[in-house]
Amino acid sequence: MSFSITMLAWSVIEFGDSMGSDQQHALEAIRWGTDYLMKATSIPNFIYVQVGEPYNDHNCWERPEDMDTARTPYAISKDFPGSEVAAEIAAALASSSIVFKRSNCTYSQELIRRAEMVFSFADKYRGFYNDTLYSWVCPFYCDYSGYQDELIWGAAWLYKATSKADYWDYVVKNASTLGNYNYNEFGWDNKNAGINVLVTRLNTCNSDLFIEKANKFACNLLPESPTRAVNYSAGGLMFKEGGSNMQHVTALSFLALVYSRYLEETDSVVACDGGVMADMNRFIKLAKGQVDYILGSNPMGLSYMVGYSGHYPQKIHHRASTLPSIDQHPCFIDCNGGKLYFNSSNPNANVLTGAVVGGPFKNDTYPDERVNFAQSEPTTYINAPLVGVLAFFKAHSSNYSRSFSN
Repeated sequence: MSFSITMLAWSVIEFGDSMGSDQQHALEAIRWGTDYLMKATSIPNFIYVQVGEPYNDHNCWERPEDMDTARTPYAISKDFPGSEVAAEIAAALASSSIVFKRSNCTYSQELIRRAEMVFSFADKYRGFYNDTLYSWVCPFYCDYSGYQDELIWGAAWLYKATSKADYWDYVVKNASTLGNYNYNEFGWDNKNAGINVLVTRLNTCNSDLFIEKANKFACNLLPESPTRAVNYSAGGLMFKEGGSNMQHVTALSFLALVYSRYLEETDSVVACDGGVMADMNRFIKLAKGQVDYILGSNPMGLSYMVGYSGHYPQKIHHRASTLPSIDQHPCFIDCNGGKLYFNSSNPNANVLTGAVVGGPFKNDTYPDERVNFAQSEPTTYINAPLVGVLAFFKAHSSNYSRSFSN
């Protein structure tokens, strides 16, 4: 959730001018999330990080209005630390403080004060979220990349929000903890590539190491690069093994687009191995190709955004979408009653407009089945990075037409 808020905020920071009247909707979504995070962090050195019991919730197919599984809250503290989740909350609050600086200065200041407090807690009481809450967060929400990346990510956002040298010093001092690997990864679990690209937007000294890694990351994205580290399907979609592949597609496309802005502003071209040269337009083209694929330019002619075009997934893995609305079925539907709708071959009762699902298999096929949750489940961390990307192409549609990606 915190990663989703951070990405929405970064989308507004980078591409808010391209959103037009829709920017207000983005601000409302961010405010909804930051209000929650402010409540969750209102007690010093104590943070609520989960509500609900995953096994019971996953075994129960109910509408939100009917949910009767235990709403048990789980928290981290100085005795039971969780630096990953705390530092990501700090990043969400810090980035959001930048977003609200013009429209609501008082709220912006509240966010940054809380972000600093939460980051201090995350750094002072270091520990793995998995160790503290393993029985309740795993295997569904385990963190696999450790907490060092989140600490640096949070510090980088705090530096961008406050310009305090201490935060930048923290980033530089701890950069070695990230090692020289995983700089191609970015998502809710691993922030490495995001850190390097974010630093290109900070305009500060001692950033050469980060920019060097950002350049390597950029080269490793290109299909034509001999150092390519991202696979592509025959239809042209980025693909990484594991569930919900679209999370990689949208997050990496966002970074490619942000990185293109750095290349434009510095009038730079990236020199990759094998004589491959790439300018800003190459990375814009890369992102555009992924957006086109998501919206229907793919071997199946299927839009992976629900409700977009006339051909999109009808049986997504989403409870409220699957089950009939209260006005259509006012009676209570319990866990077992909901399974009747889950197992049905009928389309979902409600269209979850705008949601992007996990996406196709590597061979570009998509079985429209709820049971295949890795393909059919939509998530906020898939959608959030896509907001800024879509805003950019909406504002530059005349420059980058649909044929641009062909």
